[in-house]
Parts: sequence; structure tokens; C-alpha cells
Amino acid sequence: MTDLKLVLNDEKINAKKVQKIEKVFKILSNIVLYAFIIVMAIIVIIPFYWMIATSLKTMEEIRASQQYFFPKVAQWKNYAEALGPNSSFKFWVYLRNTLIVGIFSTLGTLITTIFAAFAFARLNFKGKDTLFTIFLATMMIPGEMLVITNYITVARLGWVGSDITGAYLAMIVPFWVSVFYIYLLRQNFKQIPNELYYAAKVDGKSDWQYLWKVMVPIAMPILISIFILKLMGSWNSYVWPNLVANNENWRLISNGLRGAFQDTSSGMIQYNLQMAGTVVVTVPLLLLFIFFRKYIMRGVSRAGLKG
Repeated sequence: MTDLKLVLNDEKINAKKVQKIEKVFKILSNIVLYAFIIVMAIIVIIPFYWMIATSLKTMEEIRASQQYFFPKVAQWKNYAEALGPNSSFKFWVYLRNTLIVGIFSTLGTLITTIFAAFAFARLNFKGKDTLFTIFLATMMIPGEMLVITNYITVARLGWVGSDITGAYLAMIVPFWVSVFYIYLLRQNFKQIPNELYYAAKVDGKSDWQYLWKVMVPIAMPILISIFILKLMGSWNSYVWPNLVANNENWRLISNGLRGAFQDTSSGMIQYNLQMAGTVVVTVPLLLLFIFFRKYIMRGVSRAGLKG
């Protein structure tokens, strides 16, 4: 009996040692994990902080050999000067162009994405899987390789250098189709049970009614994600609008920001004003992501659960 008690006591001691070791290991792993996250967060945040700090400095501070993380005196007037009526950065003109291109481009993408995803997910036609495989294969082609062919197409349609309407069409129409968004929505549509489709058919619903009254409401989280991501992409687009919008009044906000704030006398760029404009351009996207991040994460996470 005494030997049995000694064995039980030894087992309890060993179990406590194991628990202590596991607890220490868990604490150390959490310390390493959070330290890594903090370091990565600092690396990501520093460029944004430097952008804000530069926007509050004078040109003398920016050109100085020794740089400081904080401006000596915050120059809030840089923002008023960057967005003022006498500024070379036509903020409100560029904002109008960007919103028009972004909204119509996003709505067009949503329509084509819904129709294509519905066809690939629900309709049965010959060669559907082969065609969808070819669609996915096009994602391996870099977007830069399509610039020349797209430019030749819109130029032959007379949209380049004609008027602001042609510039809008050239910036909107070529990007109405996105294979990636079609893939995301198609995966989401495939998760909808077939019983809903059969029940809709019993009730006398057509495929058109089933799409808009059943599938689209169920897939609303992924549609919201596509809307936000596409709008953000249109806001950040630079290369293509810079090619087709060859008039200063037709440019988008990123293009206008790049060529603005150049001192006519010295030819040097006023970086404090350019960074002030960059902050104003960046803040809307940052707020959009902060307020709608749960919809983006929810929509993307719901796709890809079923092949």
C-alpha cells in the first residue's frame, strides 16, 4: 500500500512538472509570437508615419542632411495649400473623375461577375469545366501584358484622346470582367444547396428569378467584398489611366497626385505638399477598410470552401 502511494505521488509530481513545462513553453511561444507581430506592425506603420510627418514639415527640414522623426513645428497649412484653389493638384476634379470611373467600373464588374458565376455554378452546358479552366489559366498572365492589346482596342474605338466621355469609357469598360471575382462568387454559389433550386422550380420560378431572389441575397457578403475591393482597386489604379487619360482634366486622383506640386521656378517637387495630398488620398481607403473589413474577411473566407 505504501509503495502504491509513493507511485501515485511520483505520478502527480511528474504531471505537475509537465504542466509547468507546457505552461512555460506556451508563455514563451506567446512572447515570441507577439514580439514578431509588433516588429512587423512597426515595419508596416513606419512608412505611413513618415508620410504624415513629412506632410507637416517645411521644405528646409525635408532637405536637411539630418532628418528627424518629428517636425519642429507642425505645418498644418500644408494641407490647406495642397488642396487650395491655387494648387496644381486639382483635388476636386480628380476626385470626381475617380468616383465616376470607380463606381461605374465596380457596378459593371458586379453585373458581369454575377452572370458568369451563375452560369459556371448552376447552368449545365457543354464544355463548362473546360471553359472555366481556361478562365482560371488566364489569371497566370500578368496584367501588364494586356496593356498593349487593350490600348489598341480602345484606340480603334476612338476613346483615346477624343473627349472626357471617351476617356471614361477607356478607363471603365476594359476592366468590367475579373476572373478572380468570378471564381470567388462561383465558389460561393456552389455552396448553395441544390434543394433550394429544385424548390424554386417547383414554385414556378425561372433561372432569372432564382438568381436575383435567392442566390444574390445569400451571396451578399461576397458581393459586398467584391464591391469594396474593386472600388479600392479603381481608386489606386495608375498605369492604365495614365495611358488613356492624356488630358490633365481627365486624370484620376493617383495620376494627378504624381505630377503635381512641382515648383515652376526651381523644378523641384514640393514633397511636403505632395505628402499632404497623399495623406488626403490615403485616408478614405484606410477608413473604408477599417469600417468594412469584417465584410471583406467574411466574404473572402466563405469562398473556396467547396470546389
